[in-house]
Amino acid sequence: MMEMNNRPMLNLYPDSLGSRLSEAVAFLSRPELKDAFGSVYVLPSLYHSDLDRGFCVVDYDLNEELASPQDVEDLKALGLDLKLDFVLNHASVQSPQFQDLLRKGEDSEYRDFFIDWNQFWQGRGEMIPEGYIQPEEQYLSQMFFRKPGLPILMVRFPDGREVPYWNTFYQKVWEEAGERRYLGQMDLNIRSEKVWAFYDQTLAKLASYGARIIRLDAFAYAPKAPGKRNFMNEPETWETLARVRKMADEYGLRLLPEIHAGYEEQVYRKIADQGYMTYDFFLPGLILDAIENHTGAYLAAWAREQEEQGIRTVNMLGCHDGIPLLDLKGLLPDERIQGLVDLTVARGGYVKNLHGAKNMYYQVNATYFSALGESEEKMELARAIQLFMPGKPQVWYLDLLCGKNDYAAMERAGEGGHKEINRTNLSLAEAEGRLENPCVRKQLELLRLRSTHPAFGAESRVRAEAEGSELRLVWENGPHRAELQAHLVTGKYEILV
Repeated sequence: MMEMNNRPMLNLYPDSLGSRLSEAVAFLSRPELKDAFGSVYVLPSLYHSDLDRGFCVVDYDLNEELASPQDVEDLKALGLDLKLDFVLNHASVQSPQFQDLLRKGEDSEYRDFFIDWNQFWQGRGEMIPEGYIQPEEQYLSQMFFRKPGLPILMVRFPDGREVPYWNTFYQKVWEEAGERRYLGQMDLNIRSEKVWAFYDQTLAKLASYGARIIRLDAFAYAPKAPGKRNFMNEPETWETLARVRKMADEYGLRLLPEIHAGYEEQVYRKIADQGYMTYDFFLPGLILDAIENHTGAYLAAWAREQEEQGIRTVNMLGCHDGIPLLDLKGLLPDERIQGLVDLTVARGGYVKNLHGAKNMYYQVNATYFSALGESEEKMELARAIQLFMPGKPQVWYLDLLCGKNDYAAMERAGEGGHKEINRTNLSLAEAEGRLENPCVRKQLELLRLRSTHPAFGAESRVRAEAEGSELRLVWENGPHRAELQAHLVTGKYEILV
């Protein structure tokens, strides 16, 4: 399996720091950013896509409005490993494969590239007048749903027949000029060898862009079987990942599976046991809890678990999806999780419930800086703790630049646009201007230390101790040592190297 460097990684959209990726490259080329990062993660609006700001992929060619082949070459020239997304479970209805299905119906070579609902459930339910099989309750009761109702999109074939296809996530259907129009994310049929050929072609393309790390989005939904949850099915999920990993190894790519699940479900450990790095979605909430409740006990316990169990992570504060909190269930008491939700909402954040289920908070949409009460002192402390916790640090560009909740962006996005609160697009001049902020400069100083000091190696030992409001994190790599002493009541810290 390919290794990745252990240095910090900047996370951004291609138009987050300027109007296109070339301007983000110019920002990263500035002397203030020298030696701060070893990797950059560019979100999938880099590709041709039409929904979910990149996560509904039409095809994996570069979006010429935002990026060029030269831009990715220039990133590589800066010595930065590139991380890109691959969405395993679905593709846009605008994808060439789905458009071919709409044009040709039964005669399309992609007839089985997507999942025909009736074929999947044949013999396991009753055909109803609407034209699809209603699965028996024994199957439905086991399934995990991301939206109300059955996950079906009725597709009109050229002969006028309505054929149901599996659609886990978003869909919109309307009539225009006598024709049916669609938006949506259609599930791929991993039982089709054409899908596996597509996977291989996509990985080859991403490698050609210079990618070293591939984030697997929505991988846990891809394997489906009657009578199972159809989210994180076992052993099918691991079999699917193993087959993708074999392909990725051929192209020198390291896979990073992405999944949200409560700590109590131990999914992170299953991923680690399979030999993958995993996202540390616990850390954002744990750091908020430590700073606001003045105790490092939960943080230290999590750091020790990672070390003792050999769990390798990519950690973070904020990200494009907000601040995860559902993941903390089983790691923090429920009342403490609720307290973090209430505090972040009181500071202007927005809550998204998972399926409308009460007290099952998927995430809070807010910038991390605003979640910390827009305190520069707390932001510096949070960054210092992140960089001394185990894992490869991922840094959301807006956190680095002390970005505040962007309510105007939410309003422009309209219904369902709550995530835009943490996705402010800055002009290159605005981004460069924020480099004068002392908090930004201090974060860059911390990032340079994390990126260049020999104590922070991939094979380093990390020790964590907490006593009351005092937190101590120590990295050791042979003769090299770096120590953080965080004082959670005062918000101060010292670094000893």
